[in-house]
Amino acid sequence: MPSSYPPDCYDIVIVGAGPVGLMLSTSLARWGYKIKHIDNRAQPTATGRADGIQPRSLDLLRNMGLKRAVMAHDPARVYEVAFWDPGANGIMRTGTWASCPAFIDARYPFTTLLHQGHIERVFLEDMKKNGVEVQRPWTITGFENEGKGTYPVRVEIQHVDGGARETVRAKYLFGGEGAKSFIRDQLGIAVRHKDPIAYVWGVMDGVVRTDFPDIKMKCTIHSDAGSIMVIPREDNMVRLYIQIASSSDPDFNPRKTATEGEVMAAAKKILAPYTISWDRVEWFSVYPIGQGIADRYTLDERVFIGGDACHTHSPKAGQGMNTAFLDAANLAWKLHHVESGLSPRSVLSTYESERRHIATELLAFDAKYAALFSARLPSVSEVSAAQSSSSAAEENAFVKTFKESCAFTSGYGVAYMPNVYNHSPAHGAQHLLFLTGTGTPLVPGRILPPATVTRVVDANAVHLEHEIPLTGSFRIFIFAGALSPPTQKALSDLAASLARPRSFLARFRKPARDGHHEKFTPHSPFFSFALVFAAPRSKIEIRERVPGLLAAYRDTVYADDVSDPRVPGAAAAAHAKMGFGGQEGGVVVVRPDGIL
Repeated sequence: MPSSYPPDCYDIVIVGAGPVGLMLSTSLARWGYKIKHIDNRAQPTATGRADGIQPRSLDLLRNMGLKRAVMAHDPARVYEVAFWDPGANGIMRTGTWASCPAFIDARYPFTTLLHQGHIERVFLEDMKKNGVEVQRPWTITGFENEGKGTYPVRVEIQHVDGGARETVRAKYLFGGEGAKSFIRDQLGIAVRHKDPIAYVWGVMDGVVRTDFPDIKMKCTIHSDAGSIMVIPREDNMVRLYIQIASSSDPDFNPRKTATEGEVMAAAKKILAPYTISWDRVEWFSVYPIGQGIADRYTLDERVFIGGDACHTHSPKAGQGMNTAFLDAANLAWKLHHVESGLSPRSVLSTYESERRHIATELLAFDAKYAALFSARLPSVSEVSAAQSSSSAAEENAFVKTFKESCAFTSGYGVAYMPNVYNHSPAHGAQHLLFLTGTGTPLVPGRILPPATVTRVVDANAVHLEHEIPLTGSFRIFIFAGALSPPTQKALSDLAASLARPRSFLARFRKPARDGHHEKFTPHSPFFSFALVFAAPRSKIEIRERVPGLLAAYRDTVYADDVSDPRVPGAAAAAHAKMGFGGQEGGVVVVRPDGIL
């Protein structure tokens, strides 16, 4: 990154200040990039729009240090989903199942519900601390990758009133303007519709009076009068998604609309024999939902799109904002590594290949999820099996689909395919000591499992997966095994190798200005180390046990002495969860976005 910039030149121009644009801007602003960020709205989201943060996304926000600001708004938390179906006298509850069942190893096993405006403001405040603010209300009017110079992309923007105009240059342009993306259209990227305009929904946020017993829970309600999804919200509010038209209707009209009163009347019919009325309505909208995915996310690795500009689907599973977050997180660290000289530009192609693969899976999942509970009612035994860890031989198609759905909606079922970052037997780098695919439950392309350990310097029990924040660095976890002579020698050999002039660490060594107080990257901004010993904290003396260069990481030295019910009886639970014995240990390399 240059220390100074020519006038009107930026590292990146970001268009759209929704979840995907704000996540990208927040990450890059923290790493010192010069950003021009515009949005065509005069103010951030005031009401409505997306509201569900899934467990994997909450992990990401925690790792960025933003979870506390989100939770300060006292959002609703969904631990269970209630299912209601037609009965003899109206709707009746047929089951309540865990939103994030116990077979998923999640740090936060719930969905957080908070309206998008509050979430946007958390990002906006963090961006402002790092010198970036959204320019409003401005819109993009044209752009071109001229393919030359340090800033090859010319971008034309103007105030929405048609007055003031600017022409700026950038290394990259990102379109996060939503489903009607100007940038996508100008690139000529087609959107393929799997099931265009399959449903028309009414959605209403407000404070209600009702005798419906599960109004504080997430519910899917099927009745002879139609369907509703109930989403509890902050400030005593509730969101109702009311299906008002379906492509299966004989007179289906994808442009169907309805008044607020008509949608309320539909909700009252569906909820019978229970009653409902509204004290106030904060937000109301009617909109069509269809499944679509963009053919490409970029044409030249200079102009990118993400979020709803790339994929649209139903709101039933609460995946839109969460998928957008992970789109941006994926692109941010790769741009950072390319611009910092760590990686070749070719790695930027993995943004599209990884994230488009996930979007394709999302659309397939969305269709399956919509049909999951409507084909037939599950039996009591199936409900029990779906929440257990029964073997594959005992699982029927319904139970398998339920488990797949829970894993996907939580975000922990996401898996990237093999590539330069995600190791496989076909990867160019191979070694006899690599455990990929054998000897460990860890799978490249998936998230690091959570583990609780004791931090040696202050005796705090901490979440290992969150200890190294999203700094843009690779996280190298050294599970050092027991305090034995063989493991101590292995650790000393590793420290000596890292200190050699031709080591990977030495090649990209850029020491912190004050390495003594830099916890995570005292030697290089691209690599952070943590050491986990299979021993009680009282037995670990850092000066004696952590050799050479690794001693600089004294704040990320841990004792693996906290039990974990998922590995009962393990003397070193974190080692066991990674597939390592408590004596020999191993090394786990984690990407900046938390993926193995």
